[in-house]
Amino acid sequence: MVYILAIESSCDDTSAAVLRDGLLLSNVTASQAVHEQYGGVVPELASRAHEQNIVPVVDAALKRAGVEKEQLTAIAFTRGPGLMGSLLVGVNFAKGLALALGIPLVEVNHLQGHVLAHFIKEQGDETAPPFPFLCLLVSGGNSQIIKVKAYNDMEIMGQTIDDAAGEAIDKCSKVMGLGYPGGPIIDCLARQGNPDAYQFAKPNIPGYDYSFSGLKTSFLYSLRDWLKDDPDFIEHHKEDLAASLERTVVDILMKKLRMAVKDTGITHVAVAGGVSANNGLRNAFRDHAQRYGWTIYIPKFSYTTDNAAMIGIAGYFKYQDHEFCDINAPAFARIG
Repeated sequence: MVYILAIESSCDDTSAAVLRDGLLLSNVTASQAVHEQYGGVVPELASRAHEQNIVPVVDAALKRAGVEKEQLTAIAFTRGPGLMGSLLVGVNFAKGLALALGIPLVEVNHLQGHVLAHFIKEQGDETAPPFPFLCLLVSGGNSQIIKVKAYNDMEIMGQTIDDAAGEAIDKCSKVMGLGYPGGPIIDCLARQGNPDAYQFAKPNIPGYDYSFSGLKTSFLYSLRDWLKDDPDFIEHHKEDLAASLERTVVDILMKKLRMAVKDTGITHVAVAGGVSANNGLRNAFRDHAQRYGWTIYIPKFSYTTDNAAMIGIAGYFKYQDHEFCDINAPAFARIG
């Protein structure tokens, strides 16, 4: 049997998971509330919190899985992209433990981990998408349309040229004084508002690429004008503002995705990343499945945010192909 310990520390969540022959046995995540007062992730505070969390999180994952560290076959870890200080904690811990146990290391690209989260197996074993499929990857830092030909063959068809979808939502939420992270707050308010109440600018970018900076600017300038006339405008209209913002983001995302489906003829379509937890986006996927005959794949909420289970399943695929990592391989903050 192949036992893989997976470690994820790319941003502000410290996570560890244990898999046996690709079956998830445990998935433990420690989140960092320290960033809320700053309205965003503070890299130095994140790396310090990872240092405090990594040992108890790994220990808890092993105990919940009922696995001793001596039983481990390999260690999978997020090598990048992400915050360098945060990555270094997980990378160096993985290297040290692998060296001590005399077992191989498997590096995982964080973004590919999100895509492969659809292949995480539990006792109930959900259905995974067949290759090839299209995946809309949306998070705080990335918005991409990916053609997934195999677990190790992914073609980025389009991506954001500036802000990502989640980043735009977080910034708009911050300006409204709603708190951080903005995604869940906007999502909750949007369920109570009218998505047609306000109109915001939509980009006209050729091809499959995305842009959300114009939407963000349009939102901020509109809000400034409304506040001149009514200082309490946000408090009185926050539900409608959230619903209209969410609708605009979802419309932008789905327009390019429809284009990709039409051009490739691939109708198996998945969504991944933190923004895939958004209710409006999930409903749009279900609507498109009925309207256009797509077969859709929506991850469990626990697999939308950063987690080690997705790193573990990606690592398991690579382990089967003996794609091991050199002990001297450094972390990388960006792609390319």
